[in-house]
Amino acid sequence: MSDRIRTTHVGSLPRPADLLAMINASDRGEPVDEAALAATIESAVHDQVRRQAEIGIDVVSDGEMSKIGYATYIRHRMSGFEIGDAPRATPADLDAYPDYKEQLHRSGATVAYLRPICRGPITYENFGPLETDLATLKAATDAVDVDGAFMNAPSPGITALFQPNEYYPDEDTYLNAIADALKVEYDRIVAAGFDLQIDAPDLGMGRHNKYKHLSDEEFLARAEVLVEVLNHALRDVPSDRSRIHLCWGNYEGPHTFDIAVEKIADLVLRAKPGTILCEAANPRHGHDWAGWAAAKIPDDKVFAPGVIDTTTNFVEHPGLVAERILRYTDIVGRERVMAGTDCGFGTFAGWGGVVPELAWEKLRSLTEGAAIASAKLW
Repeated sequence: MSDRIRTTHVGSLPRPADLLAMINASDRGEPVDEAALAATIESAVHDQVRRQAEIGIDVVSDGEMSKIGYATYIRHRMSGFEIGDAPRATPADLDAYPDYKEQLHRSGATVAYLRPICRGPITYENFGPLETDLATLKAATDAVDVDGAFMNAPSPGITALFQPNEYYPDEDTYLNAIADALKVEYDRIVAAGFDLQIDAPDLGMGRHNKYKHLSDEEFLARAEVLVEVLNHALRDVPSDRSRIHLCWGNYEGPHTFDIAVEKIADLVLRAKPGTILCEAANPRHGHDWAGWAAAKIPDDKVFAPGVIDTTTNFVEHPGLVAERILRYTDIVGRERVMAGTDCGFGTFAGWGGVVPELAWEKLRSLTEGAAIASAKLW
């Protein structure tokens, strides 16, 4: 039994400047001192874990220091992917407001990354980066006092969204091939003693991105397949050792085409992971608690609502953080709520709306708000 609201976050944290330069050069295929890159990543992970522990985050991550992007890093670990030129789907809300879309482009606030394309059979063949990540996180967490740690991996659906298919005969075959490869990573993360976090924006953002040409009903039918494929890949992972992050896109924008949580809640609840990390702070999804309250939530599901917005440099008042937490304890009880963030602070290396120093202040406000909520609940 817990005696307080525990804290966590979605995973990615701002990479240090020296690491950014090296990891971006490496991803572009430019010559990099590999020993220096490895040492810089290791140092960054230890620093990020230490800072999380000092602030009071209970369940920490490596900040995704070694990854160029939360779903595109897989090309360095799996066969079948090549860098190429393929059209990218843009969010429907940006298409609908071209003046704002142009402003984003002018400001440099859009994501730039190399485009991996599937052009061959997918197998998990390069285990070195994963094993290094696991060993580094273990060493870092062994040096601090925290409740636990998690490591991120993408869902099959979001992997397919970012990496278009030019090899497999249809999307379902492609999804299953991705799932078979990702299962290797899922299983090894849990076997190493960490909780597995599945990043699954395909269930939220996918509606107004890759599947924007579909109706809601057609998208929900597609999303059922995405959940089935994910659950198959998770068949050997205990539900209480896995968590799923639902996201409508970690960008400042209108979000007027985001599918309502009421429409996808039952599907998300059918996914195997026992903990759900959901947006609960930004202006478009701060009201989603009402949709979750109306859903039929199984007794074994834990909620980690995002009580911190990851797209704005406003630092939330701890009192507001506490209020947001209490909305969810009213739904599922105090024992089944953790305090989290809407999304990551470094979804792609070097990209994010929140400057690093304020990302840490926002996490500090997260722990202070959790303490206020805990004092009211216990």
